[in-house]
Amino acid sequence: MTELAWLSATEALGLFQKRALSPVELTEALIERAEATEPAIGAFTYRYFDQALVAAKSAEARYLRGDPRPLEGLCISVKDAGHIAELPTSAGSWLSNDSPQPSTSPINQRVLDAGGIVHARSATPEFSCAAVTWSRRWGVTRNPWNTEMTPGGSSGGAAASLAVGSSTLATGSDIGGSIRIPASCCGVVGYKPPRGRNPVDAPFNLDFYCHTGPIARTVADTKLLQNVLCGPHPDDPMTLPCHEIVTTGGVRGCRIAISRTLGFFEVDPEVEAALLKAAQTFHDLGAVVEEIELPWGSEVMEAALTHLRMIFGTSIAPEAPEDWERMTPYARQFAKAGLRVKPQDYLAALTCTGRMSQELARAMTEFDLLICPTTAVPALHADFDPGTDDLIINGRSVDPMLGWVMTFPFNMLSSRPAISVPCGQAEKGVPIGLQIIGHPFDDDMVFSAALDFEKACTVWSDMRRNFVDAEAKRGNARI
Repeated sequence: MTELAWLSATEALGLFQKRALSPVELTEALIERAEATEPAIGAFTYRYFDQALVAAKSAEARYLRGDPRPLEGLCISVKDAGHIAELPTSAGSWLSNDSPQPSTSPINQRVLDAGGIVHARSATPEFSCAAVTWSRRWGVTRNPWNTEMTPGGSSGGAAASLAVGSSTLATGSDIGGSIRIPASCCGVVGYKPPRGRNPVDAPFNLDFYCHTGPIARTVADTKLLQNVLCGPHPDDPMTLPCHEIVTTGGVRGCRIAISRTLGFFEVDPEVEAALLKAAQTFHDLGAVVEEIELPWGSEVMEAALTHLRMIFGTSIAPEAPEDWERMTPYARQFAKAGLRVKPQDYLAALTCTGRMSQELARAMTEFDLLICPTTAVPALHADFDPGTDDLIINGRSVDPMLGWVMTFPFNMLSSRPAISVPCGQAEKGVPIGLQIIGHPFDDDMVFSAALDFEKACTVWSDMRRNFVDAEAKRGNARI
């Protein structure tokens, strides 16, 4: 049954429709895969396998009646940060209790209403406040390609489950790159939609950095889930009218800007080489690719840190003095930094963001898309602690929280859609991701380019084939 676990969502739906596969069979295969790979990978927190099988039988009945919904019978890991009514949410912290939640988060409700089966909750760092995934509550989540390395964060469990074959689709949230970072580290696809495209839980729906979105193994699957998640919601006044992604054209004739460093990142040579190879792929597809220089410097990272600390860091600061010691070092440090931010610092951060928006708009006047690395290094060690550990890239010390993730500028410029797709493999075995960024609210162009690139980038299909073959040779032994 192991091969069923690797089916794409679109393939599985087609087989369901033809009665060539039952949702029960697929759910059983994913559960079998999860039991073979957990807890070594640590992708999941709470598991709902028995309930998933019951839901799969109901999905099977809907196919027999001829009334399936868009995600009918697909197992979707839901990030252990948003809520599902009558079930607990841990947020990766001992400070969270196990009380059932009173309501379901908007995107999770959309998954359920579309027939998705929540078979597990995916692991996060504590309060989703790091780009690695480990916590004192649930332990270390590991990268299936190399278990010494992190799957990224904060939606690390989601990406790891897709990479190891224990989920078909996954949800994520992205306030500084938390969808795209793990997608890059795990060799899957992650999409940060424009702000307002998908609903977000209050109060973070009012924070323009914060987004929810899909993670999947293919661009088509990512598009499928995104089209379910999008649209206005009464609980989120910032949501936009529904926009179903249409991918009618390719990149032939498009003008694509490329930035190796976004002006201020230290970038690992392996990542830069993968980026340049991706640029050549776009050129071979008929696009015009030109390198641009952005006038961004270290002030961009400082502005992002100020914003994240002020709103996000402050939100996780405990009131009881004894609770501080129960937190992970990275969460404790982040929360304390938030309490030190001054109002004038926050105003300066907003001013910087406004200037960045103008500068990128000018730089992209003649271009349809921007491409750059998703992360400046392929991955960090699985137990890396941005609260205590130093991070060196190219012999230079960088900020341990944001210095290796090239995603947060597009949370600052939140109207721009950004997708991460696999584009290579590092010497340590982990994948390398390419970030494709569009003009404000132009989801269609980003997905068209991602689909074209995915078809042309044979390195990715070869990587996945080798991974599955290696699993088969091990006799599907536990990782």
